[in-house]
Amino acid sequence: MSIEANKEVVRRWYRDMWNRWDLDAADEIVHAEISFRGSLGATMTGVGAVKDYIRSVQAAFPDFHNRIDELVGEANVVVARLTYTGTHRGSIFGFAPTGRRIEYAGVAMFTLRDGRIVRGWVLGDIHELYRQLGEGS
Repeated sequence: MSIEANKEVVRRWYRDMWNRWDLDAADEIVHAEISFRGSLGATMTGVGAVKDYIRSVQAAFPDFHNRIDELVGEANVVVARLTYTGTHRGSIFGFAPTGRRIEYAGVAMFTLRDGRIVRGWVLGDIHELYRQLGEGS
């Protein structure tokens, strides 16, 4: 696939699966052999585990939104610079819901195979997220 086609798969990952919570889109976007590390530090393999992770983020931040600030592609790899926002409505990291709006930055690196994401590695600014949830403020 072309670099632009790979970038579009990553755009769909965020637009459809994360911002619209359309987990059925995973059947078209995510490779069956996916290995994924999310911005909140969890690691998993398999489409079902990825869907469960997304649901857990949604439970904590029902309006969680991923804004793609920049996409860079090379061969079968796409890197995204992101801004995450949402409202803390459910427990996460031992923090009871605060109702606070959060915003933190992250970067994600995706490897694609056969037009689907087979590996994802995301690094979010968890220190900033913890600060906004109340630790160290």
